Amino acid sequence: MSSAASQKLTRALMRLGPAILPFADAATVELPLGRLLRLALFQVTVGMAAVLLIGTLNRVMIVELGVPAWIVAVMLALPLIFAPLRALVGFRSDTHRSVLGWRRVPYIWFGTLLQFGGLAIMPFSLLILSGDTTGPLWVGDVAAAFAFLLVGAGLHTTQTVGLALATDLAPAHARPKVVALLCVALLFGMMASALLFGLFLAHFSPVRLIQVIQGAALVTIVLNGVALWKQEPRAPHRTQTAPARDFRTSWHAYAGQGTARRRLVAIGLGTAGFSMQDILLEPYGGQILHLSVGPTTALTALLAAGGGLGLLVAARWLGRGGDPFRVSAVGVGIGILAFSAVVFAAPLASADLFAAGVSLIGLGGGLFAQGTLTASMNRAGPEDTGLALGAWGAVQASAAGISIAASGVVRDIGGAIAQSGVLGEGMNEPAIGYLIVYHIEIALLFAALIALGPLVREDARAAGKNRLGGALAERAA
Repeated sequence: MSSAASQKLTRALMRLGPAILPFADAATVELPLGRLLRLALFQVTVGMAAVLLIGTLNRVMIVELGVPAWIVAVMLALPLIFAPLRALVGFRSDTHRSVLGWRRVPYIWFGTLLQFGGLAIMPFSLLILSGDTTGPLWVGDVAAAFAFLLVGAGLHTTQTVGLALATDLAPAHARPKVVALLCVALLFGMMASALLFGLFLAHFSPVRLIQVIQGAALVTIVLNGVALWKQEPRAPHRTQTAPARDFRTSWHAYAGQGTARRRLVAIGLGTAGFSMQDILLEPYGGQILHLSVGPTTALTALLAAGGGLGLLVAARWLGRGGDPFRVSAVGVGIGILAFSAVVFAAPLASADLFAAGVSLIGLGGGLFAQGTLTASMNRAGPEDTGLALGAWGAVQASAAGISIAASGVVRDIGGAIAQSGVLGEGMNEPAIGYLIVYHIEIALLFAALIALGPLVREDARAAGKNRLGGALAERAA
């Protein structure tokens, strides 16, 4: 083969790679693909911890260990205590002074150690909590609460500062694709760990529970160690000479700039609107549409597939210069359509319409999450990246946790009122409790759309001014 033909083939293969490999075009000279994929491993461990807490242990504690449901609910809610502190954690990583010159690495590693410690003691505390002990039962309560608190604190710390590190390393034009890759890594970690946990705990025993949870602890510390290896450049001069800043002053400066508060309100409303259904879709399919266990379990896969597609579409759209708030607004619009399909699936007794609605929920949620996270990254300055992403994470995690907890309460109370006959004979249906929740979600998404409107217009005006300024500069030249 001639030299010219060889060069043509090489160029063709280089063009083909980004076309057929998802996120291959997210790599840059500053952040090569191998290094980017290593960095994304911290999201895999975050997804694994989330599935372990919300999914696997939720069922194991109630079914296999016989722990009362209210205790399980309290334990699972404990990690939310640290969600509002994500902004403070991000700010501390922005202003950290280190002899070695690291800002992000110490916080990510400290968060990893918190996760490891919580997962290491968790299985033993759960066994004591279940009553399998000759000692006082309060020891199990205290130890389990401490374990869940440690995992929650570590999870929020690792994800907040990890996203800030990714923002530091990625050039501005590549950040939408980097964000999408990190979100896909989170989904991959959740799906892979859910399958593996289900496989390993198919034949449950206390010893197997200890092995699985402590295996997760070991995987966490290994993967996060690999993710951090040679990622953040050392800059002792920058960290030692950085001016001291106060969190309160920095927060007021951040929250007071432009439309920051409206952006956080929109994030909270949209996240709550997409999250209330998390624990209700499968029961809704089984109880109302009479689907068997297999089809209802497949709903999780449909939701994840829709979310992955949303991330891919958002990455392409934003990579071509799209407005992140417009992407978020489209995601919210798709979410409203999706929940409408889920609502009409009950009177029409249509499993296909329900499945389509679930897929669209994932698609809309992926667009919304990608758009809002990219917008938060874009509006973060070089010295307040951690604060900006911590604020996004604090609002997002708090809104998701509160809305998920509220959804179960609203469904139970709404269903009980409907079946008592107070609302009339036509409303005395098992689906009413679920439908009340879905209508609340539609209302929340409409509110998020209202909050996003001025943000879209503001970005459109800013883009128009930039284009006008560029045209005037060219004409003057």
